Amino acid sequence: MDIHLWQQIVTVAIVIAVFIVLLKEWISPDLAAMGAFVLLVLIGVLSPPEALDVFGSSAPITVASMFVMSAVLERTGLIELLAGQFERLAGSSPVRVMLVLLLLVAFLSAFVNNTPVVVVFLPIVLAHCRKYDHKASRFLIPLSYAAIVGGTCTIIGTSTNLIASGIAADAGMTPFGMFEVSKLGILFVVATVLYVILGGWRLIPDRITLSTLFDGEASHEFLTQVYVNKNSPLIGKLFPETPLAKRRNLRVIEVVREGRPLTVPLNELTLESGDQITMKTRASGVAELAETTGLDLLPEGELGLDHVRTESAVLMEGIVGPDSRLAGHSLRELNFRQRFGVVILAVHRRGVNLRDRFEDVKLAFGDTLLVEGPMDRMSDLFNEKDFVNLSKPKERPLRYTKAPIAIGALLTFMIGGAVLPAYIPIFALFAALLTLTTRCIDPDEAYEAVEWKVIFMIFGMLGLGMGLERTGLARIMAEWAAATFSDLGPYAVLAALYLLSAILTELISNNAVAALLTPIAIGIAAELGVDARPFVVAVMFASSASFVTPIGYQTNTYVYGAGGYKFADFSRIGLPLAIALWAIASYLIPMLWPF
Repeated sequence: MDIHLWQQIVTVAIVIAVFIVLLKEWISPDLAAMGAFVLLVLIGVLSPPEALDVFGSSAPITVASMFVMSAVLERTGLIELLAGQFERLAGSSPVRVMLVLLLLVAFLSAFVNNTPVVVVFLPIVLAHCRKYDHKASRFLIPLSYAAIVGGTCTIIGTSTNLIASGIAADAGMTPFGMFEVSKLGILFVVATVLYVILGGWRLIPDRITLSTLFDGEASHEFLTQVYVNKNSPLIGKLFPETPLAKRRNLRVIEVVREGRPLTVPLNELTLESGDQITMKTRASGVAELAETTGLDLLPEGELGLDHVRTESAVLMEGIVGPDSRLAGHSLRELNFRQRFGVVILAVHRRGVNLRDRFEDVKLAFGDTLLVEGPMDRMSDLFNEKDFVNLSKPKERPLRYTKAPIAIGALLTFMIGGAVLPAYIPIFALFAALLTLTTRCIDPDEAYEAVEWKVIFMIFGMLGLGMGLERTGLARIMAEWAAATFSDLGPYAVLAALYLLSAILTELISNNAVAALLTPIAIGIAAELGVDARPFVVAVMFASSASFVTPIGYQTNTYVYGAGGYKFADFSRIGLPLAIALWAIASYLIPMLWPF
């Protein structure tokens, strides 16, 4: 099938459009990538059989299996067990806390997807900082950086390594071994630890997290439940017309009717007999209860409200997760208070702590919310994937008895992949299936563990890369790069390729960068007449080297909200580290993987 000039032009336009969409975050990356993939098929750049070949790639299968294995290690308590060692080893010295944190997180991230590692450690680090009066903001960016560089130590440590190595294998290169990249990855970890310990972490200013915005009085608030009796004059009245709406010392959180929470906005709610109302108030309001029989916080005895119970309100922090059903909606649209029975007190968004008029702000991944409500409703809220709990580790029964099986499955996968690199996808599937059949994890939990948006984004970007090859655009870009830098030699080309990959991964998804640039890197090596392996390694490491912005890597986005950071905080500490690692990689990659 011949490719025409107009198809090349449209393909270039599609690639540019995808980059703009990813940069502006107009739609999710998976939709952008799959949409571009489908367009390439519709304009005839890819035939249907060629398009279907994308779904036969080993990289997404291996990535999906690793998501499952990460969930297995979390479900069997192994990650929590190692995280618990952090408490025992860290002590109270800030330098010791930092050193233990960096080494432990980097080690775990070499074998487990680094996102769940950060999710597990976040509440533990925050609690440790509260206990010893440390500033949490000093530790959370280094936590993310340790997870990133730790993931570069093995092929399975991060999805970018799996994608790049999978594309390289599909291109006919010798498959990467499980620990082939460890020699450089370990050097990255050492360099990062030295940089942070010797002063890099002191470049981070102290930031205020959401919970510190409120004084101790917030922790002394109470939740009181009353119900509207059959003689109440409130029956049939809209809530805004009742004295309840005019009380400054209370706030209605939830109205339950016939056992079900009402989702009707309060300003549209008409009260009925038997309605159970949950209200929040300070301790002074609860004291009035002793003087007013049958009433909570209300001096008017004629309202017809009977007391049910009073309990303490719990104050907790949570992050909107990447797959949250709440993303893209405002608190007002969600009718959050009535829907979940909790109150949002403040929102952290892109370096700003919002305490007022945030109800119309559309929630997004990485937003940190300060939530107050009864413990049972908090548990229900945080048991969903909508929020990552920052106040304490997630409480659910762990399958500790299955831990030996999980360890055995992971070791089988690692040893098998090290001995037979070409069979890494097979060993990954075997390990995932073994843990499923032995009930280390339930099938439903396994499916939930896979970040399907990432998987389909990988498929889409692989299709886009195939389109660049099919139109000859990848070859044209490789020829241009070779001609431009050929006089400087392959060393300069490799350094430039690493720099380009590192810059792009700060702006768009690291997986997208690996999928797009790996074929181009292989083409550049062919044009220069040298081995492509060092160029692929450069793309691998640079695609993970997101230190300068909070949006380039998922772990950065998690700590961005949790630490109360400003955007520039990442640049302040991350830019020197990124430059240092670029210099290390540019010098050592050709030595470790000769041209």
